[in-house]
Amino acid sequence: MDAFSDLANGFANAFELQYLIYAAIGVTLGTFVGVLPGIGPALALSLLLPLTYGFDPTGALIIFAGIYYGSLYGGAITSILLNTPGEAGSVATAIDGYPMAKAGRAGPALATAVMGSFFAGIISTLGLTFLAPVVANLAKSFQATDYFALMVLAFVSVTALVGTSIIRGMVSLFAGLFVGLIGLDFLTGQQRFTFGAPELLGGIDIVIVVIGLFAIGEALYGLARLQLAKEEKVEFSGRIWLNKAERKRVWKPWIRGGFLGFIFGSMPTGGSEVPTFLSYNLEKRLSKHKDEFGKGAIEGIAGPEAANNASFSGVLVPLLTLGIPTSATAAIILSAFQIYNIQPGPQLFETSPDLVWTLIASLFIGNVMLLLINLPLVKVWIKILEIPKELLYTGILVFGVLGVYSISGSLIEVLIVCAIGVAGFFMRVYDFPVAPAILGAILGPMMETQLRRALSISQGDFSVFLTRPLTVVLLLVAVAVLVLPTVLPRILPRRNDADKVGAE
Repeated sequence: MDAFSDLANGFANAFELQYLIYAAIGVTLGTFVGVLPGIGPALALSLLLPLTYGFDPTGALIIFAGIYYGSLYGGAITSILLNTPGEAGSVATAIDGYPMAKAGRAGPALATAVMGSFFAGIISTLGLTFLAPVVANLAKSFQATDYFALMVLAFVSVTALVGTSIIRGMVSLFAGLFVGLIGLDFLTGQQRFTFGAPELLGGIDIVIVVIGLFAIGEALYGLARLQLAKEEKVEFSGRIWLNKAERKRVWKPWIRGGFLGFIFGSMPTGGSEVPTFLSYNLEKRLSKHKDEFGKGAIEGIAGPEAANNASFSGVLVPLLTLGIPTSATAAIILSAFQIYNIQPGPQLFETSPDLVWTLIASLFIGNVMLLLINLPLVKVWIKILEIPKELLYTGILVFGVLGVYSISGSLIEVLIVCAIGVAGFFMRVYDFPVAPAILGAILGPMMETQLRRALSISQGDFSVFLTRPLTVVLLLVAVAVLVLPTVLPRILPRRNDADKVGAE
């Protein structure tokens, strides 16, 4: 019953006028961001980080959360009408969404996406409400070795599952870990990788890293691709609402996708890529209309879009209860917490209960707003696709640089963010994932703290990591996540070849 009473208190706060306005701003801005091809929630949040200094923590996090799940729906619009997913989680939606739009059924496709996002958002937020306090209570028994192993698992999971190459993911991760080490050693006070520059004694602010890699790097990459991009827009016409036959086909995929998205979002793998494709494959297997998949099956939109939206509430479980971000966007939200000197983790539900439960209540409210705002405004969002991309990316560059300068007033930090932005551009060009670098920069110092704490307690004995069963299990899972993607593709073909030989 505690969860119900805490949630009721959260609703009492969330229904205050200022927080209702913040939620409306968040979902509206998030949908706007999602509609613009190539402008995902991570980029938007990185640009807005400097503005959070003027908000109270609860208001800032409500806006950030609204932008996150609002953009997940907005990405469906570009996937369906342009065949251009704005985020990795929207790729599966484009498989059947774009063929539906080309067949003159863009309205039902978009309605399926927004209503699926709503129902899945409610399901996943209920899961967050009741699961997060349980996880937080369990995490109170965690020791330094457990946290170290958990962070290793988060690093390995994101590195192995994001991008096409584990090697590139590891390079990105270690680059982020290097950035996290810059500054003064927290135990000895010695300088590390400062190269004699006094501006680096305090380390590189994570806001600078985020804006550089996402805002500056993405904008440069977007400008470079403008000459090659060819967008074939499908005109929107006809009805928006689903008919009876379509409603009968989508409600089960909405429910299944909601559960899949929340479950996989709560895992250390995090993100929306895995559950959206799992949902697509599941609906293809269960559907009575298998021949329509790839040609405009409405279940191919309903399931993945539900999983995409539900994954956000799932991502909040490890973020709020353990302080572990499992996606790039969650890492940026973690940095917003750190701006206010708030550390998510097991104690957060006790030290800042009003913040946590107001945020969770605002997710319910924001989901309703998402439905009420987006269904009538579909044609308005489509008009946004006509904004010249040159102006858009140039504006991102300007606001990104001004945002960094507004924080510190330091020209050195402006030069640092530009250098990081150029590095981010080349990472995109050569297909190095950005998420591991962000996680490395944010979690690296935290992981080092837990490692050195464990070693100081054991007087330098590394066997301390083998004395706790939970630590051992987490480390073994991390090894499995790292090794299996490399080993399985080599084993399975051999088995297939052996089967063929036996058949002959």
